[in-house]
Amino acid sequence: MTQPYTGGCACGAIRYATRHAPLFQNHCQCVDCRRRSGTGHGSYLTFPARAEMTITGEAAHWEVTADSGNVKNHAFCPVCGTPVYLSFSEAPELIAVHAGSLDEPDRFVPQALTYSVRGLAWDAIDPSLQAFERMPRQ
Repeated sequence: MTQPYTGGCACGAIRYATRHAPLFQNHCQCVDCRRRSGTGHGSYLTFPARAEMTITGEAAHWEVTADSGNVKNHAFCPVCGTPVYLSFSEAPELIAVHAGSLDEPDRFVPQALTYSVRGLAWDAIDPSLQAFERMPRQ
């Protein structure tokens, strides 16, 4: 069994935990991720079984249509503003957490770079990662 992945917002008002291992871990350089992170990319762990992730606290939400055309629902703490997790209209069984929200951020091991076509010259990402111009298809 996998050691639980736990994390939450900066002030502790929102917490999450899951015993599932992530399906995908990536850096994303799409415009939405850049703007939301305030830097050149976002970093995420995507987990299966959203229904089995324990989330405590009340998150505020906002939706955005991604470059792919799919709707992403972003959850953040209404107290401290920390982005914590997101879900996807096209894959409601999945949930992604921001790598920086993990209690143990060293557990984030990026497997790929997505939306490299949107990358900025000053945001250098490990060149050994497989890079996709957009989101890879399963």
